[in-house]
Amino acid sequence: MADTINLSRRGFIIGTGATGLTIGILAACSPGTGDSEGDAAATGEPNPEVNAWVHIGDDDVVTIRIARSEMGQGTLTGLAQLVAEELECDWDKVVTEYPTPGENLKRDRVWRDFSTGGSRGIRNSQDYVREGGAAARMMLVQAAANRWDVPVGECSVEKGVITHGPSGNELRYGEVAEDAASVEPPANVPLKDPSEWKIIGQPVKRLDTADKVTGKQLYGADIQLDGMVNAAIKAAPMRGGTVRSFDASSAEGMPGVQKAMQVGDTAVAVVADKWWNAQKALDAVQIEWAPGEGSDFSSAAFEADLDEGLTAEEAYVGNQVGDVDAAFENAAQVIEASYNAPHQNHACMEPMNATAVWTEEKCEVWCPTQNGEAALAATAEAAGLPIEQCDVYKLLLGGGFGRRGMSDYVTQAVTIAKEMPGTPVKLLWTREEDMEQGFYHPTTKARCQGALDADGKLTGIKIRLSGQSILAGLMPQALTDGMDPYAFQGLLPSGFDERAEDQTLKYTYPAALFDHAMRNPPVRPGFWRGVNANQNAIYLECFMDELAHAAGRDPLEFRLEYMTDSPKLAAVLEAAAEKSGWGNDDGKARGLCAFYSFGSYTAACAEVTVSDEGELKIHRIVAATDPGYGVNPQQIDAQVAGSFVYGLSAALYGEITFENGETVQKNFDSYPSMRLAAMPEVETIVMPSGGFWGGVGEPTIAVAAPAVLNAIYAATGKRIRKLPIKDQPLRDA
Repeated sequence: MADTINLSRRGFIIGTGATGLTIGILAACSPGTGDSEGDAAATGEPNPEVNAWVHIGDDDVVTIRIARSEMGQGTLTGLAQLVAEELECDWDKVVTEYPTPGENLKRDRVWRDFSTGGSRGIRNSQDYVREGGAAARMMLVQAAANRWDVPVGECSVEKGVITHGPSGNELRYGEVAEDAASVEPPANVPLKDPSEWKIIGQPVKRLDTADKVTGKQLYGADIQLDGMVNAAIKAAPMRGGTVRSFDASSAEGMPGVQKAMQVGDTAVAVVADKWWNAQKALDAVQIEWAPGEGSDFSSAAFEADLDEGLTAEEAYVGNQVGDVDAAFENAAQVIEASYNAPHQNHACMEPMNATAVWTEEKCEVWCPTQNGEAALAATAEAAGLPIEQCDVYKLLLGGGFGRRGMSDYVTQAVTIAKEMPGTPVKLLWTREEDMEQGFYHPTTKARCQGALDADGKLTGIKIRLSGQSILAGLMPQALTDGMDPYAFQGLLPSGFDERAEDQTLKYTYPAALFDHAMRNPPVRPGFWRGVNANQNAIYLECFMDELAHAAGRDPLEFRLEYMTDSPKLAAVLEAAAEKSGWGNDDGKARGLCAFYSFGSYTAACAEVTVSDEGELKIHRIVAATDPGYGVNPQQIDAQVAGSFVYGLSAALYGEITFENGETVQKNFDSYPSMRLAAMPEVETIVMPSGGFWGGVGEPTIAVAAPAVLNAIYAATGKRIRKLPIKDQPLRDA
């Protein structure tokens, strides 16, 4: 086994230690299973394998193996559609299954990338998974032709039934699957033209919905193994804190308690027969924390650092066009505004968890993860074993949003299990632990300046970003001469950085300057759904709205004037505005936003009212998106609506603050999500123009908040530039 893996554990860890998004953006620079039928690896032998992607049973059930993670976004179904399209199988007989990252290594990474983030699950693997389906189809048809002793060109296939044209003979896929496995894989695998697609582009039902509705679906928190014990954990609540000492004597005699231990330098855990017993005992443990760097961090104090960055002389330039100084010197009118966005937490509904079994010969982990290979690397490192003696069984995620691209909870579970050899240990965080130990979306501010001439034309724009760099905190080796290109999501020029070509600015300005004053607090940064596109869309699109009103121009026409080089962005903006009834006098105020990120063109028009008492009601948001190719319109519609729940929750209520190094918001009572009564109707327009593969779940989140903020201004004449909106008067007294 070791001979087939020419990769050191340290080398593998370095290569996979990032989140899914980071691995995605670096890809251009570098040359446990869960499914709708249950855990095939744990319950029995898999169906005969045609190739790595396709297994077919004699009952014609097609098991499609998917390396990417499912966290509610529909990746399993979407990728299965891509494979099934080329396979020409019966969609009603399709199920999915995760291969393991350990198996991937043993087979020379045949499934390639296991990471899921940056809206890349489909768009970064669509080509080779389709090739996998097409190759399997060709092998199956060849096997049937061999059995009949006829030319393969005389055979056709539809819905998993192979037909020999001249004779009319038929064979089902299940009848030739084993024979097909011995057929030489084709060297040339042509793919269908999009005009031939029958499954791709159709709103087929998701493969995981039924099990979720019936409660059959297993998540990491549901895992039960024979002889399993449960662990609760408490890490230092303050930034940089460590364990100075702990006294578990009062917990040792409590019901079900088996062990109390220190986990690394920063945490203490208790293991018991049941999780509740473990948590109650942990509450009784006396822990003394030692403060470290950042233990005195305060959000309020950090505001001064952000403000200083807005006017600092030194900054990283992400995009510069034309003579900006001249544009402002000759301006008839200069408009200026400052905006801010606070720290955010991922707050997945399923707290972090992992189940591990360690022996001197092997370590296995069952966990929800966005990056199976990073979880495997973390497992091997914590287990102290060669990577080929470890494996990770992925499960569907009860939310990810970027948080489960990190593997700190996997490391903890393995560290605890190592103290109890041969015993399965399930570690489950409390909600409070999940809130306190996050990798937080950075807080930033922006100083926006615009130069208008006497005719109300925009002659120059400047946006200074001030705030934390995610790459500097997680992968400093990915910085470009110290600069974080991803701080400029949606603002970069084409050709600036090939890793971020899908994050470029689609407005054409006579003169522009976008720069970033990096100010890094002692808070772990993380890739939070939509990442920096979220605040950058607010800064750019709310300021474009301010410029339009200052120029006495219609905000729609004003934007379109600077989209002459981006007809696709103009098209989605016009579609959203038209469908919403832009310009109608129906008692509702409307606000617009258009933005390009993650390879997709998105726009939104929000309809709101604000009562005389300042109560906001968001009635409807019309959202248009052009992802190039739309694999499943129903999933796109659900993704847009779901992303708006997430984005509007942040804009309306979401704010993580720190005092004395500790997270102030510790549960949903102080870090709420949108309730049904507050959620607007979402009407989605899917406009796939073809020719490219864009994302859906992350680019769409960015347009909701700016559209609502601009609609609030249209309703009240008052600009809201500080987020979240909560507790701010929307009308002047």
